[in-house]
Amino acid sequence: MFNLYWPWIFGLLPLPLLIRLLPRVRQASITTIKAPFLDDLFTGNHRQRRQNASWMNWLPWLLLLLAVSRPQWIGEPVALPIEGRDLMLAIDISGSMEQKDMQINGQAVDRLTAVKKVAGDFIERRTGDRIGLILFGENAYLQAPLTFDRKTVKALLYEAAIGLAGKSTAIGDSIGLAVKKARETENNNRILIVLTDGQNTAGAIEPLKAAELARAEDLKIYTIGVGADELLVNNFFGQRRINPSSDLDEASLRRIAAITEGKYFRARDTSELEQIYAILDELEPLAEEEQFYRPTDELYYWPLLAALVTMLLTLYWRRWQ
Repeated sequence: MFNLYWPWIFGLLPLPLLIRLLPRVRQASITTIKAPFLDDLFTGNHRQRRQNASWMNWLPWLLLLLAVSRPQWIGEPVALPIEGRDLMLAIDISGSMEQKDMQINGQAVDRLTAVKKVAGDFIERRTGDRIGLILFGENAYLQAPLTFDRKTVKALLYEAAIGLAGKSTAIGDSIGLAVKKARETENNNRILIVLTDGQNTAGAIEPLKAAELARAEDLKIYTIGVGADELLVNNFFGQRRINPSSDLDEASLRRIAAITEGKYFRARDTSELEQIYAILDELEPLAEEEQFYRPTDELYYWPLLAALVTMLLTLYWRRWQ
């Protein structure tokens, strides 16, 4: 619908008339030249033409007032989430993530590929949340700061490569980096999801100490241990069963989650990983309460342009009449 933000501006409409009716101030100190013939210029046809053009004098003034009153076009209501979260994903890309004990569509894939598939879908669903991405191996790196641009975060996750951050695993440093970034935000609803397949073997800070720092910053941590419990491998004597997740430190991951009032999950295959992210959707649900806003387009430039065109036409008309 059409709206005027400052309609009271039209109270100034009679201002030019009031100024004209004010008594003329005598300026005795100013030397003037009297031209008696000037009054004759507005007699007869000249006066008639001046009266006919009076509307052209008022129209630019009316259009200028319309522009100053801020005409707007207000669109249909658009729903927005009333509150979002700051959600950081910390993904392990150490050397052990190349273990091919996960499956997608019946095909064996490495752990990182499975994580990309499931976590990418999770990122896509986080409407209204700011998403950040930390990649860690021997060191932890902020791959994407907190942003509403889910498409970019997902693309950066898909570009992650195993071993890019080193072969070791610095779980504590990844949590510490998330804590540092949490201090830079004012949102009280802050979540960190740490996904790893091993134990802390590198870094400057111990995971439990980092968890204590996270608790002090009201940063809730959910931990996910990924990797199969059993895998058949071929050797010279045939097949044998191994536990590819023997290095997974589940006790520490549980403790980290407990310290921050989060939760620990175990993902032995892709289906379990999908179920975990579905559970996370329920634990940290999308904002369902909505508020509405109306998109507003400013239209002041149209009456302003019309006023300028009208003034030019008035000058042209007076010049050639």
